[in-house]
Amino acid sequence: MEQSASSSAAMNSDRKSRHRCRNICFATMGVLLFLIILIIILIFTVFKPKTPTTTINSVTLANLKFSLDLTKLQALFNATLDVDLSIKNSNKVGFKYADSTAYLNYRDRKVGEAAIPAGKISADDTAAMNLTVTIMADRFISDSKFFGDVAGGELPLNTFAAVSGKVNVLNLFKIHVVSTASCDVIVFLSNSTVGDQNCKYNYKL
Repeated sequence: MEQSASSSAAMNSDRKSRHRCRNICFATMGVLLFLIILIIILIFTVFKPKTPTTTINSVTLANLKFSLDLTKLQALFNATLDVDLSIKNSNKVGFKYADSTAYLNYRDRKVGEAAIPAGKISADDTAAMNLTVTIMADRFISDSKFFGDVAGGELPLNTFAAVSGKVNVLNLFKIHVVSTASCDVIVFLSNSTVGDQNCKYNYKL
């Protein structure tokens, strides 16, 4: 009888131990499932990736030196453009971007560029950048329409900047994003000013 009672007690203890282990496993799985669901909700709500916005705020002409000899069809043209550019990070996490470049174009031909050094923008922050673009005069003069534009007193230019980088969500997902800005401007040679800008922006994940 004592042996039977001892065996029964051992079986009950074993069942209780298995039951306790099963409850612990279920509780652990429940906590993990809750955490996974919480992370997914946060990723698609609070931490939903947003493409940083690259904006060309203004373009200013500086150091313009221009002279034209129509008899010899020769031109001296040197100038720089100061581009005020900003990158806004609307994410709840930091945005890290690689080395990028801003370009100056004349009739679909690249005539100048300025480097945008790599960096990082904190959550909900905006980085302001002042870029100086030196114009490549020889590329202007080699264009067949240059002298016609000069005679009319206006140069149509385009400034283009593309910034690419990554948004790190909860140190779990690194999402690649690209932000571009393109602005058409007119340079008035008579008074060395820049006309109204017509800008287009594009963002993609």
